[in-house]
Amino acid sequence: METHVLGFPRIGRNRELKFALEAHWRGELAAGELEAAARELKQRHWRIQRDAGLDYVAVGDFSLYDQMLDATLMIGAVPGRFSPLAGGPEPDLLFAMARGDAGRGIPALEMTKWFDTNYHYLVPELPSRPDFRPGGHPAVADAGLARELGFTAKAVLIGPFTWIALAKARGEGLDKWSLLPPVLDAYKTTLAQLARHCPIIQVDEPILCTDWLPAGVPSRFASAYGELKAAASGARLMLATYFGALGGSLEPALAAGCDILHLDLKRGPEQLDPVLAALPRNQVLSLGVVDGRNVWKNNFAETLPLVEKAVSSLGGERVMLGTSCSLLHCPVDLEGEDALPEPIRDRLAFAAQKCGELAALRRLAGGGDRCRLAANREILERARAHPDARIEEVGRRCAAATPEMLRRASAIGDRRAAQAWLGLPPFPATTIGSFPQTPEIRRARRDRKRGELSEEGYREAIRKEIGDCVRKQEELGLDVLVHGEAERNDMVEYFGERLKGFCFTQNGWVQSYGSRCVKPPIIHGDVRREGPMTLEWSLYAQSLTRKPVKGMLTGPVTILAWSFVRDDLERSEVCKQIALAIRDEVGDLERAGIRVIQIDEAALREGMPLTAEKAGAYLRWAVDSFRLASSGVADSTQIHTHMCYSEFNAILPWIAEMDADVISVESSRGGMELLDAFDGFNYPGAVGPGVYDIHSPRVPSEEEILGLLEKALKHIDKGLLWVNPDCGLKTRRWSEVMPSLENMMAAARKLRAREA
Repeated sequence: METHVLGFPRIGRNRELKFALEAHWRGELAAGELEAAARELKQRHWRIQRDAGLDYVAVGDFSLYDQMLDATLMIGAVPGRFSPLAGGPEPDLLFAMARGDAGRGIPALEMTKWFDTNYHYLVPELPSRPDFRPGGHPAVADAGLARELGFTAKAVLIGPFTWIALAKARGEGLDKWSLLPPVLDAYKTTLAQLARHCPIIQVDEPILCTDWLPAGVPSRFASAYGELKAAASGARLMLATYFGALGGSLEPALAAGCDILHLDLKRGPEQLDPVLAALPRNQVLSLGVVDGRNVWKNNFAETLPLVEKAVSSLGGERVMLGTSCSLLHCPVDLEGEDALPEPIRDRLAFAAQKCGELAALRRLAGGGDRCRLAANREILERARAHPDARIEEVGRRCAAATPEMLRRASAIGDRRAAQAWLGLPPFPATTIGSFPQTPEIRRARRDRKRGELSEEGYREAIRKEIGDCVRKQEELGLDVLVHGEAERNDMVEYFGERLKGFCFTQNGWVQSYGSRCVKPPIIHGDVRREGPMTLEWSLYAQSLTRKPVKGMLTGPVTILAWSFVRDDLERSEVCKQIALAIRDEVGDLERAGIRVIQIDEAALREGMPLTAEKAGAYLRWAVDSFRLASSGVADSTQIHTHMCYSEFNAILPWIAEMDADVISVESSRGGMELLDAFDGFNYPGAVGPGVYDIHSPRVPSEEEILGLLEKALKHIDKGLLWVNPDCGLKTRRWSEVMPSLENMMAAARKLRAREA
């Protein structure tokens, strides 16, 4: 059985790509030096895969920003506003499409979540009359380099159906599926180039594991992939599906006629039997049996029966072993993680270790290395016996939660009168929570960690940052302030560090988008809170101003989604545990006088299963978890929530069920398109659609922001419209933030005067 991964993390064990990218964007690293840094990372990652015993190394999975954007440039779907950069030096066009061009005032492509993950991709834009001008794909050069260096390469491309499905038609009257022929032409050119270097070319079509394809489109797979297979003559074509089971898409997946079909057996183990019964005799089946989205060791005793069943049905020569999806969603290497509790560390496998697991599974399936099976079982049992795994008090409290705990005392409309004490003007302005994490903040955090700064010295540094942040917000004229979150390293990690049941890596970084990385906590035991987590800093900020200061909390669903979650307890139950801990924090804030509280649920949509059949059950417990966290307050306390970079239109009734007084959403990159859903739905709460794209260094003008607010007024009642950025500001510099917020406030004041 041959072994492979669907992709490897590109950011680097020590975030080398992040630092190289940011140095390049600051003008400190030339394009050639950036490419050299990227080349070194690629070779290092190929060596990890080969040395682990894999038969193929993945190429084309490495991108300087985003694989979807690489496919967009290959197809030549470059929006007209970027034409001034066409033909310019590499990679200026790629970075302008990803981040915008501040000098030319060109906004970036829209960004949203990659299916149900926390990775963000750049959304292709399709005007009414697209004029595709195909370009190259970095996979071709990488495949040539890998072959030159003696590696056996398997190329990886985002598939044409997934690309079109995720693209957005910006022009009226455009049927984006009519563009399939020119899109296929670009793919055929690239596949022919790759076939000269790669014995296998992997084409990713995760869209087949959803119910998002329009009627009639699945029937086009057979002819489309017939063309692609002919273009890739000399190489075997692998159709890779992941993030769920094929379900109703099994027929088009088989009809595509690819040489190899890949299944995600971690998210869809139930699909193995129907696929084995239907797989044509000339096709190979790739089994995604090592989890690409979590950090726990593979349970060999559970995995081997699946492998043995496939081998018994097809023969070993028609079975491959792989990861369930790309390892992009995992940290790079467990090596050096010495601070973790030993039973937990022994239970973990990061990307490098998962490559080794595939080789081990091949040996076990062949009847060898049986002592490894017993060792694997012993490690898993020891971790599950950890004293934090199950806490009786936590279980009793979860069981005692009642439906009454999910409801506010009064309906949302009645609560507005009780919240009149805020004295807010029309179109009240706020921010989402964080302000820039300055070098001074990072230095104080680093020095404290090294023991070079006392605890009191650190606290004084944080108080100074909070004071500066409050002063700047008052000068800007914001109506509801925030403390700026100077003390927080990450919106999930911060809370995980203050809750029991979590542990943390030293270097377990995962790419979120571009150069942005997160270090997800690991939930290994029952979650509980032992004392206030945010109260001190919120109260200090409130003491500096007469304006209301928001208490800033991360919601239970987002803490769950942005952590690596234990696999021995239902996710809904883990989420309930977190919700009760956040409920306690909300109560402490309210009793101390903080009566505007924001509970961010950026990941609510992200965690939703990809088919309608499973989505309802998830949304029920996810919304209930938010309500459990937020509903124990008086009518006079205003509850906010924030969501960003996800498609919310289809779940607006569920968002209304969250019963938040104010919701803020990302919408600037999409030109307020998100608000179309509000036209057909009587949303009861106030809405703050983002008017400042914080993921770009570009400063939006007053006129641009005013235009977005005017668009918003076509969908949102003027008495319910708030003014705010898309998301938190921690990744931006003050030199970008201040002029952007000044323009935001100028637009808000102009709108107030006009609508008075």
